[in-house]
Amino acid sequence: MTTRFDRAFRGLERPFAWLDFDALDNNITTVRDSCGEKNIRVATKSVRSVEILRYLQKNLPNMMGFMTFTATETIFLLQQHFDDLLLGYPVMEKAAVRQLLHFVKAGKTVTFMVDKQEHVKFLAELGQELGVRVQVCIDINVSNDFKLLYFGTKRSSLHSLESLTPFLEYIKNQAFIEVVGAMGYEAQIAGVGNRPANAVRGRMIEVMQLQAKKQVTQFRRLAIAHIKAYFPRLRFVNGGGSGSMAYTAQQKEVTEITVGSAFYAPALFDQFMHLQLEKAAGFALSVTRKPEKNIVVCHGGGYTASGAIGADRLPVFYDPAYFSYLSLEGAGEVQTPVKVKRKKVNVGDTLYFRHAKAGELCERFEALHGIRGDKYVGTYTTYRGDGQCFL
Repeated sequence: MTTRFDRAFRGLERPFAWLDFDALDNNITTVRDSCGEKNIRVATKSVRSVEILRYLQKNLPNMMGFMTFTATETIFLLQQHFDDLLLGYPVMEKAAVRQLLHFVKAGKTVTFMVDKQEHVKFLAELGQELGVRVQVCIDINVSNDFKLLYFGTKRSSLHSLESLTPFLEYIKNQAFIEVVGAMGYEAQIAGVGNRPANAVRGRMIEVMQLQAKKQVTQFRRLAIAHIKAYFPRLRFVNGGGSGSMAYTAQQKEVTEITVGSAFYAPALFDQFMHLQLEKAAGFALSVTRKPEKNIVVCHGGGYTASGAIGADRLPVFYDPAYFSYLSLEGAGEVQTPVKVKRKKVNVGDTLYFRHAKAGELCERFEALHGIRGDKYVGTYTTYRGDGQCFL
């Protein structure tokens, strides 16, 4: 299956990161169809390449903006002439936020995420200092507490109408704060695959997600109605993620869906039964050793993903039927032993991998090398290639 990769990339030094534009285009179509009439906000953390962000902007007709992940990354993207940037997480870096507010004074649209009075107070003070009304998005927590199991992410402190009311009262009295949006991110649906290796666990996840959808739908609608009672002129209501596009597209209160991972289709998203995505990005390693007949060693490969440590954070093989890791070594810092099945691999050959998560791969490489069909189509710099490092 990787013969066309070998033809297209034969002149490149290994290791390198690759991007399959045929697969990317198909994933763009899948995202567009899954989101229906909802606007799409692209999660930059899952892309981490200015050139690919521009490619998505050009090819997604219902794209409305970006969700960024740090203040300094947001500054960088503003400097690259992007606009309508929603910081997906609260930021408390005074110098960087000051710089962002100067962009706002110059006419750019930047929205800050808040869920605590401390966030609002911090932004209000800087807004007053610079004479800027700071636009904010209220992050509500739509995770599910099933008593024996907390299903979702520990993020926003606004998990009930009772906790939301005093927060809204506090914001209402802030002259330099303008509430323009609200977000309710259903991570337990969007980011948890229902087809893990363990079938029993998969069935449990399906049952919990079914129940979670009912509770998320009910609470998010109530919370948004409550916010609108205080701030009726919301510009957007954000929800969803790559794993919940079809569900979120049906939610009446949501106006836009955040999508990121679906474009590259990393390995963790193989666990989503309902997603038909294509392998769009990964990396290539050179085989430099063959200590045994059915064991080869690749140079590099230890590009593990963030999150709770487990086997699912390892990169996966593009052709998993032929290869597996050694249980005592896994993906190594400078070399990765690989067991080979039903295939002949020699020193000098190339093995192709996919990262477990999406944009994190770009932190390891300065460029993505593009392929379309079996033709090499050039290099596309990553944040790292642009000399940037944000987290």
